[in-house]
Amino acid sequence: MDWTREIDSYCERLDAGYWAEPVNALTNAAFLIAAAVMGWRVRGAGLPLATALVWVLAAIGVGSYLFHTHAQVWSALADVGPILLFILIYIYAANRHFWGLSRLWSGLGVAAFFPYAAALVPLFQMVPGLGSSAGYAPVPLLILGYAAALRRRLPEVARGLAIGAGLLIASLAFRTLDGPLCGVVPVGTHFMWHVLNGAMLGWMIEVYRRHMVASGRRGR
Repeated sequence: MDWTREIDSYCERLDAGYWAEPVNALTNAAFLIAAAVMGWRVRGAGLPLATALVWVLAAIGVGSYLFHTHAQVWSALADVGPILLFILIYIYAANRHFWGLSRLWSGLGVAAFFPYAAALVPLFQMVPGLGSSAGYAPVPLLILGYAAALRRRLPEVARGLAIGAGLLIASLAFRTLDGPLCGVVPVGTHFMWHVLNGAMLGWMIEVYRRHMVASGRRGR
């Protein structure tokens, strides 16, 4: 694999320069701001999974910044890796503390995400115009599934998850429209993926934090 192969995926990038995507690069501050806010909110709460999510959220901002400044294979992996890690940790936290499953079953639920995504991504790839956003499309569907399943057991959590799914769908819409609207919006719309996704990920941590505080629970 050529780790330094150039990648040109977004409307704003017109050359291979470091600052070829200034708006896309700088709006990654949304992830860092969300991480800072949630880091302050979970401090001293004895919630190691929430703390881990905060650190991964910060890593998402750094990885995405690297991708939008370097735009090479290695930086693409630095971009998507932390996103996947956030998803997996959150699934574990949801299984463990929203559903009260054992560590073993919570972990098996995390493992189930891989065949779930492998089955659905090819289907979403058939949707005209969805493009590379098909890789993320199973995630809001999964969140909505958890929200629906939890609506009687934990209505506040379910409502929070539904809001998170809505934010993610909106951010995916901006990500998807980046190419089609390039002729109308020269900087593209990908930067709104960063802004809304940063808010969404911070909100998802807050949903988990509120549940843990309200239930008086701590632990892993």
